[in-house]
Order: sequence, then structure tokens, then C-alpha cells
Amino acid sequence: MGRIYEKYTNEHSKFIDILGAKVHYRIEGIGEPLVLIHGAFSSLHTFDGWVKELKGDFQIIRYTIPGLGLTGPKSDEDYTMDGHLTVLRHLLDRLGIKQCHLAGSSLGGWLAWEFALRHPDRINKMILLDSAGFLDPDSIPLPFKMARTPFVNMAFKYVVRYNILADYIKQVYHYKDRVTTELVDRYYELFTLKGNPDAFVKMVNSKLKDNTRHLKELEVPTLIVWGNKDKWLPIRNAHRFQSLIPNSRLIIYDNMGHVPMEECPYETSMDARSFLLHNWN
Repeated sequence: MGRIYEKYTNEHSKFIDILGAKVHYRIEGIGEPLVLIHGAFSSLHTFDGWVKELKGDFQIIRYTIPGLGLTGPKSDEDYTMDGHLTVLRHLLDRLGIKQCHLAGSSLGGWLAWEFALRHPDRINKMILLDSAGFLDPDSIPLPFKMARTPFVNMAFKYVVRYNILADYIKQVYHYKDRVTTELVDRYYELFTLKGNPDAFVKMVNSKLKDNTRHLKELEVPTLIVWGNKDKWLPIRNAHRFQSLIPNSRLIIYDNMGHVPMEECPYETSMDARSFLLHNWN
């Protein structure tokens, strides 16, 4: 495990104890705080490209949610939405961040808009990247369905092998040639760290509640970003978010998959920068 920690940390990596989890986080750049939240199966590394492009304009705070990556499992095994939101609140409090911009991908997008509903005074602007949150059958990605299937979920940690995880990544990318060995290694090595597969199963089997009916209550200016080749979450959800969130804009990218900020970091980060720094009204 020491080799993995050395491989996936750098001079910006820090760890903080929050509610039974040793949360891996990084702070880079200068400017207004911008908090980035990754999706399931992932880690803070998914935003490497964004940090490179945006750290000259923002103080970027990114962290790996409990149950994944180098953060690893929580001692209390609480991977509910409330549990994740409490960790985020404590992290911001501990870092002294009273207000920030907030951006989240997939599950991270879900955490972002749920947090904005509960703490609107703490969020200036929000970006949702191929966000989760709708709970109809078409909006649940394949790995989640597997991890929620009786008997399959009991063997999930044995089912997820290197080649299977590589196939999952090829599903979330549109350009398959961008799925490098280095990328697959990172996903596989971090996801399969001791305790993480079991935590993932607990996470996706926690009691989930569809709160999308409350999206109309959001007052936070919101940019919705979606790849038109997303195979994990249907593009119609992008339009559903836009129709429900009052002060929102939508950008749909051609020939991008489920993780546009990772597949095409420059174009997506420039749109994010423009939205965060300028008045789009």
C-alpha cells in the first residue's frame, strides 16, 4: 500500500481526519475557492486537467470522498448521502472556507446540488458535470446495478478485475484512444485498495432518496455540462436538470462521454472559467 500512496500523492496532498475517515485532499492555486467533487469509481485525480488550467484563477480544493481512492473506508461505514454531505461540510469548516464555488461530476454532482440545497449561503456558483440524482432505472450506471444485485454484490470485489475496470472506463470515454494504460492503472489501483470495493457496495446499496423535486428551490447560478456520448447517464437528464433549476445554463459537448472534464480538460475548463468569472445573465 505504501507504493500506491507514494504513486498517487504529491507535494499538495494532505490527509485530515473527519468522522472516521482519513480524507485525502489537495489545495492548489490562488483566487476564490473552487471545490471539486469526483464521481463514484474515481478520485480527486479526475480533475488533474482542470487544476492545471484553472489554478491561476482559483484556489482549488479537491478531495476524495470516503470509501474511494486514498481516503479509503470510514470506520463507521456511513456512506449515505447525509454522511457524504456531513463530511463535505466538516471539510469546508476545518479549512475555514465559508463560501465557495462548487463543481461535481456524476455522484459528485449529486453531492454538489444536495449540498447547495441545504447550504445555499455557502455556494456562490455551481457546475454539474453529467450529474447523478435521478433514480429511474435508466439513470443508474451498470456498475451500480451490479453492486446492487443480490449475490453479485457479495462477490463484487472479486468480479472487478483489471480488464473489467478497463471496459468501464472505455464506456465513460468517447475517444477510446485516450484510455491509456496509465489511466486504467490509476482507476484500478485506487479502486481496489483494501476496503474500497466493500465500501463501494455499501455506498450504492445505502438508502437513496430522489430529491430532484427540490431542484426548483435552488437559487445558485448553475452551469450544467454534459457529454452527448454519455453511456452511463442519459442526455435527457441534462435537460431535466436545466428545466428544474431556475438560474441554469446548459452546455452539451459533442463527442464526449461521461467525464468531459477528464476527456477534454481544456475546453471544459475554459467554459467553467468563463461561467465562474463572468456574469452570464
